[in-house]
Amino acid sequence: MSTPDHPTPPVSKGIFAWLAAPPPLVPALSEAEARRIYPSKRLQVFLGIFFGYAAFYLIRNNVSLVAAILNDEAGLSKTGIGIIANAVLIAYGFSKFFSATISDRSNARYFLPIGLALSALTNFVVAFTPGVATSVGLFATLMFINGWFQGMGWPPSGRVLVHWFSTNERGWKTAIWNCAHNIGGVGLGALAALGLSLSGQQWQAAFWLPAIVALIVAVIVFFLIRDTPASIGLPPIEQFRNDPPKVETDPGEASKLKYWQIVLRHVVLNPTMVFLALANVFIYALRYGITTWTPTYLTQHHQMSVVSGIAGFSLFELSGIVGTLVTGWVSDHVFRGNRSTTGMAFLGLFGVCLVLYWLSPVGTPGWLLMTYLALMGACIYGPVMLIGLQALDMSARHVAGTAAGFTGLFGYVLGATMASSLIGWIVDHMGWNWAYILLVVCVGAAIGFLVAVLPREKTLIAAHDAKVAARR
Repeated sequence: MSTPDHPTPPVSKGIFAWLAAPPPLVPALSEAEARRIYPSKRLQVFLGIFFGYAAFYLIRNNVSLVAAILNDEAGLSKTGIGIIANAVLIAYGFSKFFSATISDRSNARYFLPIGLALSALTNFVVAFTPGVATSVGLFATLMFINGWFQGMGWPPSGRVLVHWFSTNERGWKTAIWNCAHNIGGVGLGALAALGLSLSGQQWQAAFWLPAIVALIVAVIVFFLIRDTPASIGLPPIEQFRNDPPKVETDPGEASKLKYWQIVLRHVVLNPTMVFLALANVFIYALRYGITTWTPTYLTQHHQMSVVSGIAGFSLFELSGIVGTLVTGWVSDHVFRGNRSTTGMAFLGLFGVCLVLYWLSPVGTPGWLLMTYLALMGACIYGPVMLIGLQALDMSARHVAGTAAGFTGLFGYVLGATMASSLIGWIVDHMGWNWAYILLVVCVGAAIGFLVAVLPREKTLIAAHDAKVAARR
């Protein structure tokens, strides 16, 4: 991500020039005017990325909510459903990284709503293509395309967070923004249930009804988002709040190196980013291992209704809101910016709840299963948020979105594969117990890689605190 004084190379020339990040507004606003409008503009752009990203979750991977219907009525196996679900996640992982390399140099006001609209249109194609439910190949292909457009949501949101919110407030602000995941997930559950009710349990309604809502949101967020403070004449957020970044940007790097050389130096060959990416593999395996299979697990193993299965999915997402907010506040105010320690604490709690959920026998009261799901949702979405936040915090800001995309690439391509295709195969051939054993192993692996990140994070925190003290 570029600063006003240190721009990164432009995204492109020619027909894509309109997508490039806008230059600083000249002349800049006066100090008095900047102080007057900065707070309202920060709220405006925050609402844009919050509701915009929530809408992506309305149309990301709706297969899991109707998996039982597809399994029973269309005859798709759990392995086939896992392949379809995994197609969108793999595409999303690759797209999140490669889209970030473009988004870091693009206008977030255009980038996010375009991706949202294209994803919504793809969901319409899924819903209205004849015979799609009878072909794993066709269904998976369409969901792969959907996943690629989905990857256009996180990078511009991360760009806005870095440019509009400074280091010592970013944990809390990112936690609030990260609740968009859960708002979107709960909204998806509600819209899917409504669509199934209105259509007489036709699975297609779980795709076309959320897509209508997403298209409306895409238009709204276009009018809310602004790219950077400098693009509308405001000073950089670090200057406005007297809060330096954890990692300084080399002002001459963009002119001396090609963009991909910068990415290699700061992201791909950076051990801290690699450890974060590997931790994300297992955190995403845990997140999607629950969300992908909860409706099926509750309906087929615990003999609950499809509506109850969807309710379990929605409760997991809804409780994640509280957990994410608590995690963000704790990371800023209790652990003083130490995201690794915060993540390890919440992952440990998640592991305890996971074991209790797994070992609950058939016949366990539904309210108790829902309680375990709520506690797991509260404990996992904080670490999900923290990985992206650490990537933003611990990388140079002109490649911050790319760094977060790199962790997402690992999380979705490898972690989501475990959560969908591998778990689907394990359940089909070995049973649910072995699936939960795999998830327990993932908890330990995620904590282990965060331990590897901890020394570097402590060093950056100490350097940041020293710079703040020197400015006083």
